[in-house]
Amino acid sequence: MRTTVVQMAPGASLPDNIAQARDLIAAAVAADRPDLVVLPEIWSCLGGAAETKFANAEELPAPGATAGAGPLYRFLSETAREHGITLHGGSIGQRYGGKLLNTSLVFGPDGVERARYSKIHLFDITTPGGEGYRESDTYAPGEEVVTVPVGAFTAGLAICYDLRFAELFLALRRRGANVIVLPAAFTAETGEAHWATLLRARAIETQCWVVACGTTGTHIDAGGHARRTYGHSMIIDPWGTIVTQASNGVGWATATLTLDQVERVRAGMPVLAHRRLGA
Repeated sequence: MRTTVVQMAPGASLPDNIAQARDLIAAAVAADRPDLVVLPEIWSCLGGAAETKFANAEELPAPGATAGAGPLYRFLSETAREHGITLHGGSIGQRYGGKLLNTSLVFGPDGVERARYSKIHLFDITTPGGEGYRESDTYAPGEEVVTVPVGAFTAGLAICYDLRFAELFLALRRRGANVIVLPAAFTAETGEAHWATLLRARAIETQCWVVACGTTGTHIDAGGHARRTYGHSMIIDPWGTIVTQASNGVGWATATLTLDQVERVRAGMPVLAHRRLGA
């Protein structure tokens, strides 16, 4: 399965972000002919005040329906159908009462929604460098563990901070995942320290391909502070080898995923059968 991670530098302007995504997807499809294309986390509105985040979010139609769909939903559906690809829409803001959900949408080549997942673990932390983040001020947590068929593969869905919670990745493996897709907006500081290490660890633990698509560049937060995200989107094989990686600029990276590699690694080291602790 040819798979492309599209690395964006989004800001708080929804029209600009959609235009950037459209251009990058079209260029990547023309150059690399992928079957699966993945966008990063909250590419639709990164930064800005809470009011901007809510304005750029939308209510989602019932799965499989199109009535009442907003511009983001329509863009993702139409882009998947236009290019004949499976499109993992990274994540967008989904209106949810007085808060938002950080939600991934997956569309098939026919433009029909195949799955949606809302980020379970919220990023409420202070980095060693003193930068504070309170995702729960704006977002509510999701609750459901989600997998979805993508061609011959079964994809497990996760988002950004979920990466630090190995139990979610084990749950995805137990539900049949052989590839895990993780859009992200990792900070530059935590990305430099932990991004590749954690991604490789999750690939090794689950013996899955890991497809990780991040944002890059600098955006302005609600307080007017410049925040940098790490980029370095990458695809990692089930042995933990980084197969392809983007730099810290706008662009994309592509690799071919095979089920044979998953089966070889799992047959040689059947760790799931050997587990003695945990659910």
